[in-house]
Amino acid sequence: MYSSSQEKELFEQSKHFLKFPAEQKSYDLLIDVLVYHEWRYAIQNDPVISDFEYDQLFDQLKKLESQDSKIIRPDSPTQRVTTDLNPEFPSVDHLTPMLSLGNSYNAEDLKDFDRQIKKLLGTEEDISYNIEPKYDGGSIALVYENDMLLRAATRGNGVQGEEMTPNARALPSIPLKAAFSKFGIHTAELRGEAIIPKDLFKKINEERETKGLKLFANPRNSAAGGLRMKRPSETRDRGIEVFIFQMSYAADKDGNDILASFGKHSEHVHMLGEIGFKIPIDGSKVVNKIDDVSKFISTWEPKRDSLNYEIDGMVIKVDDLASQAKIGYTQHHPKWAIAYKFKAKQATTTLLDVEYQVGKVGSITPVAKVEPVFLAGVTISSISLHNEDFITQKDLRIGDKVLIERAGDVIPYIVKSMEDLRTGDEKPIEFPKHCPVNGTDAPVELVKVEGEAAWRCPDCQCGKQNLQKIIFHISKDAMDIDGFGKSYVERFHEMGWVKDITDVYNLDYEAISQLEGFGTRSAQKIEKAIDKAKQNPIQRLLHSLSVHHLGKKASKIIAQKINHVLDLKDWTLEDFTSIKDIGPVVAENVIEFFQDEKNVEMLKTLESYGVNLTQTEADKPIEVSDDAPLVGKTILFTGTLQTLKRNEAKKIAEENGAKAISAVSSNLNILVVGEKAGSKLTKAQALGTVQIMTEQEFIELLNLDK
Repeated sequence: MYSSSQEKELFEQSKHFLKFPAEQKSYDLLIDVLVYHEWRYAIQNDPVISDFEYDQLFDQLKKLESQDSKIIRPDSPTQRVTTDLNPEFPSVDHLTPMLSLGNSYNAEDLKDFDRQIKKLLGTEEDISYNIEPKYDGGSIALVYENDMLLRAATRGNGVQGEEMTPNARALPSIPLKAAFSKFGIHTAELRGEAIIPKDLFKKINEERETKGLKLFANPRNSAAGGLRMKRPSETRDRGIEVFIFQMSYAADKDGNDILASFGKHSEHVHMLGEIGFKIPIDGSKVVNKIDDVSKFISTWEPKRDSLNYEIDGMVIKVDDLASQAKIGYTQHHPKWAIAYKFKAKQATTTLLDVEYQVGKVGSITPVAKVEPVFLAGVTISSISLHNEDFITQKDLRIGDKVLIERAGDVIPYIVKSMEDLRTGDEKPIEFPKHCPVNGTDAPVELVKVEGEAAWRCPDCQCGKQNLQKIIFHISKDAMDIDGFGKSYVERFHEMGWVKDITDVYNLDYEAISQLEGFGTRSAQKIEKAIDKAKQNPIQRLLHSLSVHHLGKKASKIIAQKINHVLDLKDWTLEDFTSIKDIGPVVAENVIEFFQDEKNVEMLKTLESYGVNLTQTEADKPIEVSDDAPLVGKTILFTGTLQTLKRNEAKKIAEENGAKAISAVSSNLNILVVGEKAGSKLTKAQALGTVQIMTEQEFIELLNLDK
């Protein structure tokens, strides 16, 4: 952006202004000096003056503008920050949609991507690809008109974003003015990522801790949240930097699209760097074939932690812009680009203690409390140790340095203990013999069923197990009592209002309305949701009873075979195992449950409170003809459906021969995609074997619109 002679001149001029404060006639030159130092600090990460010296120059500029407000230029650094509160962020349309990216996880996925690109272009020639780091922050869109920053917005839903122009103006890494006109561009829309450097994030949290403020969870969320602050000065204080990685739209003064005239994606990004934007440099490269993409990623991935920014992968784009236009887009993503996701990140921390939790069937789960560590986007302080066998196999001890990772960047997991780092002060973890969660003076000896790894509390005395049963009973997967969540159950349980699941259906709604934070409308909403749940099919009720191993599928199968839930009192092992997909373990557990008179009385009480125990139409098996259009197919629905309700769509699919499943796997045949489809769509696309259709295509396939 600056020649060496220009840099030298601006540096010398800044030293002059520090000795001899600028006058009105030097106003424009002072702006040039300050813009230069912003560029050195925010873009180059290599400041040549101190913060104190910069502040002195900045104060001179404010003084000049206060003397004559008519001289204030819209691109003056003082116009970046305002003390005025922003109104609620309005929605604005992006000039071009901000789409998501398809994901890849290995070299074979990249080869599949390359084969698809060549097929779409009708060529067997090698393709040039641009590789750049995939920053983990908050997406941002910038619109420039006549060289001036016109508007900034968050990604939003991809079509519309939240306008946050005042906040963008507060960020030194976003030029208020850029020389697009030098390249014949009158209107430009840029894509970028707002991020907080790792070292600055650490410093910010240290300062917040000193002040007794809540610590930020991770740089990504802090950056994304910082874009939406009501005061632009607060956005600037977050230390956010914006990397620009794409110009998505470029038009001349007559409105003609001239983006393709740049020839290559890499060329237009380089141009953006020339006119003052912060662009990806470390981890960026153009290669001439897909094998070179894999080689570059394999050599660069180990370096990810050397960057001062969080990245979670690399983005691969067809470099030729004309080819991009020919390849095109889906509703979800550009077909000419793909994200390569890095493997789970690892970190070391210290195992400080082990606590224990009890589940709905009495299983005791040990939970490691570790020294908080930031890993793959979140701060981790608790990690499940699963069971006693896991602790023994890993030879874990209190005080150990442990290697942890986030499996799939989601679930924290202890990989191993660092035996070589032990000091001798570490203590073995002794799994308890009696229930460690029991809050009474009566110890309950734990038991382990043959063939299972978990120790269980067989006779809950303190009510903690019942609490977990109630929480599961009202959950979406079970009775689906909308609006009556875990926090309500815990509160009512602590007050003694719900001691078991029967109490859910015998609540005092008048008393609830008197509680702080509730009121009459809240109580009525809960009552309405519970009354609706009373009419549920018995397959939901069976699943909600927390019978060990009795899942949704088995509950549905059993519900098809009975007229009334209490019919199961008289069922034998042979009655159960004669049914396809019902094994002896499930059968024995259900038999044991119904042989317990307390459980039978509980079900009778539920029925007396109006809970349905009789088979409904929804429980009865669906009759499907051999020539049904979806016979033998597995199907999954994702996203928000506009015409059909999710359960309605599943039922229709099953009536037409399909088997509805709950997750994307190699067994999935069809994925029906609604609006705002997320990771399931991405995974299905990565598999390459799943038929993906819209809701309307599903409706047309089954002639539902006739």
